[in-house]
Amino acid sequence: MRHIGLGLILFFLLQIVTPISAQTASIEDEIAAGNFSAAKALINRQMVDPATPPATAWDLLLRREQLDRIEDDFSATEDEVLSYIKRYFPDVTPEQLARWKAEKSLEVMTIDGQERYFGSAGPNLFRISKEAREKKLAVDGPGRDSLNDCLVEHLPKIVATAKANGSPNNQEPKRMLVTYTLTVPANTVPAGETLRCWLPFPHQNHRRQGDIELIDSNLANPIFAPVEYKHSSIYSEKIAVKDEPTVFQIQFRYTARGEYFDLSQFDVKPYDKNSDLYREYTAEREAHVIFTEDIRRLSEQFVGDEKDPVQIVRKIFDGITANYPWASAREYSTMTNIPGYVIENKHGDCGMVSLLMVTLCRYNGIPAKWQSGFMMHPGAKNLHDWAEVYFEGVGWVPVDASFGRRNFPDNPALDVFFCSGIDSYRWIVNEDYGMSFYPAKIYPRSETVDFQRGEVEWRGGNLFFNQWNWGFKIKYEN
Repeated sequence: MRHIGLGLILFFLLQIVTPISAQTASIEDEIAAGNFSAAKALINRQMVDPATPPATAWDLLLRREQLDRIEDDFSATEDEVLSYIKRYFPDVTPEQLARWKAEKSLEVMTIDGQERYFGSAGPNLFRISKEAREKKLAVDGPGRDSLNDCLVEHLPKIVATAKANGSPNNQEPKRMLVTYTLTVPANTVPAGETLRCWLPFPHQNHRRQGDIELIDSNLANPIFAPVEYKHSSIYSEKIAVKDEPTVFQIQFRYTARGEYFDLSQFDVKPYDKNSDLYREYTAEREAHVIFTEDIRRLSEQFVGDEKDPVQIVRKIFDGITANYPWASAREYSTMTNIPGYVIENKHGDCGMVSLLMVTLCRYNGIPAKWQSGFMMHPGAKNLHDWAEVYFEGVGWVPVDASFGRRNFPDNPALDVFFCSGIDSYRWIVNEDYGMSFYPAKIYPRSETVDFQRGEVEWRGGNLFFNQWNWGFKIKYEN
């Protein structure tokens, strides 16, 4: 009787799993064909099917939200994109457009039979295509680069003090007072509903920032994420009031410090490949640190048969800098493998190339991890992501492949500064990607990889980025 019972259980499981698997395959087929409406109809049908397991229903909810976000990202028409392009190419031809699309300089997608462009496709063309970039430079001139102005003055001080002190750490500290505000517009949720909000806060467990003080806030009973959490946040709740915006605001002060490692002065030792650190930070990790065939081929191109870990990192850094220009990015939550996207589309923003850097390093046996938060440079504040790599006998070393090589032709150390150094204008929020929040979120997060702008939800679901506003102000105190 026991064996008969088990057989019956297996029979019924097969009756449930097989149709669900078939339905999921049909959903993915519709998505691959660009039939988003049909795919969402299938998702909705499967989600309400009593035979659908809760875990599968959750995955389907995530997939449906992903499709909505892709449609939101790809909201520009050809006329809108052409209007921007014609500022620099007034006689642009269909053949030029087709060529730019084919070479991935213009990002376009067919959704429900309609060709739709990525919202930043026009400006991105002039970042990705060398031809378009040179044309824009000829028309507009070089313009002012506030970030470069800051770094030209700042980086030499870090290198000089690191050499003078004989230490890579604690260079050129910058004390900053930051006011961060997240605003949910009036009547976004019904009056009386509770809004749950996570705001970014300086990570309290990192050598490059400290002296962190929460100066002021309008939060009732704020909850700090424990220091062992990889996403550093302050959580609070507020009740929505009719016709009034709901504002979450904090003011804090902290000190950020630069680092510069002259690796030629260190005794880099062979890795202890049995250590927990080595095993964790050279491993694959879903969904973005995966050793695909594309990663293998790119490693062969950049690294070849190099065995020295310092040179491997330099080759990867140079390869990314030379081949993948910065461009405004789609929402990370819409991409199933970000390094694969960078390789296929030949461009990426800071977080995307940092994940590629981490993946290539790990593939080559170099421990590497993601780090992110904000760049706080005067006149150039923004979201920003970078990486750290580990050398035995040295420790964790910052690497910012997005900042790449700087134009210091007479000073090689400064030219490749960001291969083993970092400036003092950083706000570190995250020590890894796609980790848990404290307290836990109930609904799918707006940003599945990073955590910078914040997260908001209520009883009715998650509030995506387009449903609220965020911003911050910096006062430099030294």
